[in-house]
Amino acid sequence: MKTNFLNLQLNSPLVLASGILGLTASSMKRVVDNSCGAVTTKSFNLEARKGHPNPSIVPFEHGLLNAVGLSNPGAEEAIKEIERFKQVSDAPVFASIFGRTIDEYGKVAEIAVKAKPHLIEVNVSCPNVRSEFGTPFGDVPEDTAAITRLVKQVAGDIPVSIKLGPHGPGIARMAKVCEENGADAITAINTVGPGMLIDINVQKPVLSNKTGGVSGPAILPIAVKSVYEVYKNVSIPIIGTGGVTHWQDAVQMILAGASLVSLGTAVYYEGIDVFNKINMGIQTYLEKFGYESIEDFRGGAH
Repeated sequence: MKTNFLNLQLNSPLVLASGILGLTASSMKRVVDNSCGAVTTKSFNLEARKGHPNPSIVPFEHGLLNAVGLSNPGAEEAIKEIERFKQVSDAPVFASIFGRTIDEYGKVAEIAVKAKPHLIEVNVSCPNVRSEFGTPFGDVPEDTAAITRLVKQVAGDIPVSIKLGPHGPGIARMAKVCEENGADAITAINTVGPGMLIDINVQKPVLSNKTGGVSGPAILPIAVKSVYEVYKNVSIPIIGTGGVTHWQDAVQMILAGASLVSLGTAVYYEGIDVFNKINMGIQTYLEKFGYESIEDFRGGAH
C-alpha cells in the first residue's frame, strides 16, 4: 500500500480531506494512527473567520449539505497546529489555503511555508461562500492562472496542488491552466453546488445560509468523471476526492487516474476506522488481480 507522490512516501494512498478533523494536531494524528497516508488541514486564510451561523451542516439521505463558511483560526494559528503535528507524526501534512482576493493567496502562502508543510493545497473553488466573495476564482481561467503562479512563486520547493470544482468552463480545461502556470498537482473535486434543502414544516431553507456545498455519496459519479477528464488532459498527479465512502469508490478513483484518494464526509458516515476499512479493501483488490501496487492499475479505466 506504500505510495509515492511528488517525491513523498506515503504508507497508504488515502488522504484526509480538508474540512474534517484537520483543525488540530491531535485530531490529525488520530487519523494517521488509523492508517491514513497523509492529512490535509482545514482551509485557512489570513485572519480568523467565524463562518456561517448554525445550522451550517445538514445530513440528508445521500450526503451532507455544508455551509460552514470556511471558519478557521487564521493562518498564524493554523501553522502552529501544523508544526505540532510534525512533532508527533512523520506522515505528510498538506496545508489548505484560501483567500478573499488574489493577493491574499500569496500572503497566506507566505505564512503557510513557515511551517514547511509537505504540500500546499490551494482552494480556489469553494461554492458555499459564492454570495459573499463572488464567483469562485476557480471558475475564471485568468484568476486561477494568477493564483497558481503567485502561490507557486511563494512556495518555492514545496509542491502546490490546486483544488478545483466541476463548475465553470470545465475542470479539464482549468486543470490544464493550472499545469501551464506551474501547479504540481490537481485536487479534484470540491463540494458541488451550492444546493438547498427546505424544511417542509417550517417552510424555509434548513441552512441559516440558505445554500451550501453538497458532499458525500451523491457526488461520487461527478468526482470520478472529473478525475477521469483531468487525467486525460494533464501530466501532473491528481488527488481524487468527492463522495468516496467505501473501498470500491477509492478503486474507481484510482482507475480514473487518481494518485491519491481523499476522504472527508466518509468519516461522518463510517467513523475514523473508515481508513482502515478502505485500505483493506484496496489490498484485497490488489491480491485479486495480482497487482503489486496501485501503480499497476492507476488510470486503468482509460
